[in-house]
Amino acid sequence: MAEDKTEDSQPNRRRQFLTALTSAVGMAGAGGMMVPLVASMTPSARSRAAGAPVEVDISELREGRMIVVEWRGKPVWIVRRSEKMLADLTEVRDQLSDPDSTVEQQPAYAANDHRSIRPEILVLLGVCTHLGCAPTKKFERGAASGVSADWRGGFFCPCHGSRFDLAGRVFKNVPAPTNLEVPPHSFVTANRILIGLDSEENA
Repeated sequence: MAEDKTEDSQPNRRRQFLTALTSAVGMAGAGGMMVPLVASMTPSARSRAAGAPVEVDISELREGRMIVVEWRGKPVWIVRRSEKMLADLTEVRDQLSDPDSTVEQQPAYAANDHRSIRPEILVLLGVCTHLGCAPTKKFERGAASGVSADWRGGFFCPCHGSRFDLAGRVFKNVPAPTNLEVPPHSFVTANRILIGLDSEENA
């Protein structure tokens, strides 16, 4: 009887092994399918180029710093301005071509002195309104900026010398005809911005 029991147990063990092996292979296959599924839930490079909204985490963006992301194939600047940077916006008004943003280069909710939803967070397209060059950030004040001794910080286009303040407003007597563009955007949370979808569309 003992020998019969041993012989019967071998097929059982074989079946258990095959069942476990099949389950493991199935789980591995399901896990492999999850990667492309999750990847498909994020905007592809083609979707971003076509204008799909881009969500940006700004939780680690420090005061006085800027990060650059891409939307519609163009650079988008996000700046966390300090109290001093915001105060300087009023000091340069008389030097600006369009200090009140009368030309529609921004959504209605950004048509204010700081050209933003939250005063400290600036969102701009990093494209000069003259011929489409890429301006550089010049946040240093004075001669150290390499712009001028009375410079209070902003953006400078190296192609033809256009200058913009820390709200992206263009200075007088430079080639650029208008302020830098503010793209549509909204706050998903206090530290996450959605570029490409404004507050009204996101309501």
